[in-house]
Amino acid sequence: MAETAVKHFTVEEANSTLPYIRRIVEDIVEEYSAWRDAIHRYEVIAAGSTSDEGETDEQVSLRVEVDAIAQRINRCIDELAAVGCIFKGFDGGLVDFYSRMDDREVFLCWKLGEPTVSHWHELNGGFAGRQPLRPELVKGETS
Repeated sequence: MAETAVKHFTVEEANSTLPYIRRIVEDIVEEYSAWRDAIHRYEVIAAGSTSDEGETDEQVSLRVEVDAIAQRINRCIDELAAVGCIFKGFDGGLVDFYSRMDDREVFLCWKLGEPTVSHWHELNGGFAGRQPLRPELVKGETS
């Protein structure tokens, strides 16, 4: 099986995608909120019904709504993947971009609400390992 090539971004390239990425991530965060709300409403209704009644029309409708929202979220995540970045967090709208720094692979890290990509972390570091980018990297130079 052929391995898919990973796109590596410079800081400048990652920042140039942000207008598009921002719109997609805003949609994901909004849809995720609606998905959680629909799940909660379904659970409340299900908790109030007896097990031998089966699903009510309202439960069926909510289940269909939950599935439709999930499909929209998945399409958005696929759009991000097509650009070459990875969606990492529903609540914060986290996105990682593969990059290279000091001859190793790292993630450039962006969070919804940030004006630019200004942080990075190791591939296994996650959000907690975020560090500010060095000034020479912000100017688009990579080593």
